Amino acid sequence: MDRIDKKIVAELQRDGRLTNVELADRVGLSPSPCLRRVRLLEEAGIIKGYRADVDRAAVGLTTTVFIEISVDRHSKQNADAVQERLAAIPGLVSCHMVSGNADFLAEVVVADHAAYERVLTEHILTMEMISNVRSNFALRTICVQQPLALSE
Repeated sequence: MDRIDKKIVAELQRDGRLTNVELADRVGLSPSPCLRRVRLLEEAGIIKGYRADVDRAAVGLTTTVFIEISVDRHSKQNADAVQERLAAIPGLVSCHMVSGNADFLAEVVVADHAAYERVLTEHILTMEMISNVRSNFALRTICVQQPLALSE
């Protein structure tokens, strides 16, 4: 990625609905070369997609929970099984395999504590290889998805 590609990515992170003409103007290119670069960035997998940023509270999802999950018997089979089951959880926003006290860190967004209790009892605690679950409820969101700072 050269300097222009990084500018294109930065502008699209700020506003994914920019027209090609607007984007070209912002990065100092004419529309045709700009569109070619965007398509190459998409084909290379650098730009993975475009999506709407939904206000969680406006759609009734007011509770964010960060769940630390520890696995009892470490094996590739258990890790694969946990990953598959976690990916199917309703309201899952992100999930990471991590180092430290827990093995997985999942972010789940639900309507309320009762909805989270259902996620916990129906999806997480039903996994026999889970040894420990720790739920951390977000009190306030400070920052959400800032654009990646790509160095020049």
